[in-house]
Amino acid sequence: MQLTGSQIVVECLKEQGVDTVFGYPGGTILNIYDELYKHSNEIHHVLTSHEQGASHAADGYARATGKVGVCMATSGPGATNLVTGIATAYMDSVPMVAITANVVLPLLGKDTFQEVDIAGVTMPITKHGFIVKDVSILADTIRKAFAIAKSGRPGPVLVDITKDVTANKCDFVKKTPDAITVEKKYTDADIEKAMDLIKAAKRPYIYVGGGAIISGASEELATFAEKIDAPVCDTLMAKGAFNAYSDLYTGMIGMHGTKTSNIGVSECDLLIALGARFSDRVISNAKIFAKKAKVLHIDIDAAEINKNIKTTASVVGDLKMVLAELNAKLPDISHKDWTDKIKQMKKDMPLTYPKNKLTCPYILETLDKVTEGKAIITTDVGQHQMWASQFYRYTEPRTFLTSGGLGTMGYGLGACIGAKVARPEKTVVNIAGDGCFRMNMNELATASRYNIPIIQIVINNHVLGMVRQWQTLFYGQRYSQTVLEDKVDFVKVAEGLGCEAIRITKKEEVEPALKKAIAAGGPVVLDCIIEEDDKVFPMVPGGAPISDAFDEADLLAKES
Repeated sequence: MQLTGSQIVVECLKEQGVDTVFGYPGGTILNIYDELYKHSNEIHHVLTSHEQGASHAADGYARATGKVGVCMATSGPGATNLVTGIATAYMDSVPMVAITANVVLPLLGKDTFQEVDIAGVTMPITKHGFIVKDVSILADTIRKAFAIAKSGRPGPVLVDITKDVTANKCDFVKKTPDAITVEKKYTDADIEKAMDLIKAAKRPYIYVGGGAIISGASEELATFAEKIDAPVCDTLMAKGAFNAYSDLYTGMIGMHGTKTSNIGVSECDLLIALGARFSDRVISNAKIFAKKAKVLHIDIDAAEINKNIKTTASVVGDLKMVLAELNAKLPDISHKDWTDKIKQMKKDMPLTYPKNKLTCPYILETLDKVTEGKAIITTDVGQHQMWASQFYRYTEPRTFLTSGGLGTMGYGLGACIGAKVARPEKTVVNIAGDGCFRMNMNELATASRYNIPIIQIVINNHVLGMVRQWQTLFYGQRYSQTVLEDKVDFVKVAEGLGCEAIRITKKEEVEPALKKAIAAGGPVVLDCIIEEDDKVFPMVPGGAPISDAFDEADLLAKES
């Protein structure tokens, strides 16, 4: 049958099982939006307040479900407003398809109104980018985009379509999407070498990255850790991949990781990296990271092997598949002396915070209790993000959504909306600092428009907290442009955007406010006022070995 390009776009989205699209219309993409209107009973479109919000919402939808998130925007500034969200998804390997429309083909390259080469702009931050100038290749291009986005190491794909293509017609034949198969890339010799290292280790440590969540390897990971009797640390991106209540779990590694994880990794004789990329926020100084250890690296992306840390052995492949094979072939191994030592370190060096005042850690522990650890938590970037990774205990994958690689301030609220739309049965909470919240708080209007019952917690210390922490510790307390003392009232802003809002200034107000927000049935903002100089500990100074992690007690001891 003959269809217009716009009809083909919608039919291809239906083929791929897309039920939700986040976006913002404009002139060049009007034909597609007109077609979406006719299919509104099949594809739910969420109109965000800004295109960046649409890209973050699509990202949150994808992270919460494992499905491909979809966002749309018009040409020019509409398309460029997606860029930060696309880059965020690229850095964290999130499957996303961004569909934009461009000016008609005869006007391309002529500085036409609202024309921009968005495929060129996003080339470094997408797995692939297409510009469609011929309606006859449109369907296959969209199908390829989805396949690329979700196969191998996932990531965002851009499809830019000229406006005339959205109006032109061609024959269209429906097609069932090909199943994404997991290809075995590694050899038996790779597995044997990995097993030899594991069997020979006396002090193994498992370092888990976001790949464990992407591959759906949580069960295999739990079995693997028990089988080889090794402690487990994780990255920011891996929260929920391994049960935080496990005796083997030691918390996050890196700049704001636990002392146990950082010291333990520094003393291990085999570091087993699973779906992790050895980020600078984890290793600090590559020359001195885990110096006593051999390194076994298992990852789906061959480009990550030996990129930041030289490995002793590696297995390139899907983590779920590799761990399943290792679990089937490895004998049960005991490292009682080693794990007992690590467990004692956990008792001796717990995470702490001041108990005599309202703090973000207290709010998060209370949230953990009230939600029984079953909420989806999204965050922005900064101190609150680190506290959210430390003091809310994650037991399931896809329940902690945060911008780890790009560190995008303003990410959390859009992602929170996307996650709640994707998983309406879940309590979904965004944790943001007041600095981050300002960037995209206009998306509260999106939540109120659709009455999406999200909870927005603003950790309001009237400063850019993480930057101020660095200025306090390393820049002689010169607070250059980090003080946010002004007349902005987030309660009034939230109410003005159609949301319920509660201000919290005392510890005893936290639990009742959280319970009220969960029961509200609509979007609620909690404006939590904390002190400006609360700090995230432990902390590793830039370039120092991660075993040099210090906390407030260490600082006080040093001063005395």
